[in-house]
Amino acid sequence: MSHTLNSLRKQLRSERRQLSHYQQKQAEQQVLRLLRRLPKFKAASRVGLYLHAFGEIHTDKLIKLCFQQKKQVFLPMICNMNQNLVWVRVSSNQYLNRRFSHHPLGMKEPMASRGKHVSHLELLIMPLLACDHLGTRIGMGGGYYDRTLSTAKHYPYRLGLAHAFQYVDGPLLRQTWDQPLHGLLSPKKFYYFSS
Repeated sequence: MSHTLNSLRKQLRSERRQLSHYQQKQAEQQVLRLLRRLPKFKAASRVGLYLHAFGEIHTDKLIKLCFQQKKQVFLPMICNMNQNLVWVRVSSNQYLNRRFSHHPLGMKEPMASRGKHVSHLELLIMPLLACDHLGTRIGMGGGYYDRTLSTAKHYPYRLGLAHAFQYVDGPLLRQTWDQPLHGLLSPKKFYYFSS
C-alpha cells in the first residue's frame, strides 16, 4: 500500500471522527431523502446494509425505512473460514432490540451461524473511506467487501454511502482486486458510474 493511500485513509478517518452528532444526523436525514427517490432502491426487495461504527454515514433511519417498506434487510457477518462477508437477514424485532454480537474489529454483527452469498441481494449499500469519479472505492483496508464482491461480478447493485468530503476529485489508484461501485450517495448528490 502506498504512502499516499495510507495518508488519505488517515486523513479521511480523522475527518469522519470530527463530525458532530448533529452533523451525522443531518447527513443521515439528507441521504434518506435522496435514497427514497432512487429507482434501484424502490425496486429492490432484498437490501444489504451495514451497522455504522467508525464515523460512516449512519444507517439507522435507512434500515427502518426498509422495514417500513417491507423490504428484507440483510447485515454483513464475517465468515471466519475465508474472511468474506455473508449476509444475514434480520427482522425489525431483532434490529430494534439490538441483538448483535461484537466483532474483534470493533463493529457489531448479527448473531447467526450462516448467511447468504452477496449475490442473493438486489441492492448493497456499503460504507467507504473514499470514492472517485470512476467509482473506485477505498475501504478501511481489510478487503472484506472487495473479496466478497469478487465472487459476484455483476450483482447486486453496489451503492456506496459517503459524506461529501469522501468523494475525491482526482482518480484513485485502482488495484486489480478493487471492486468498483455502480453509484455513490452523499448527503448532497447521487453519482452514477458507468460499469
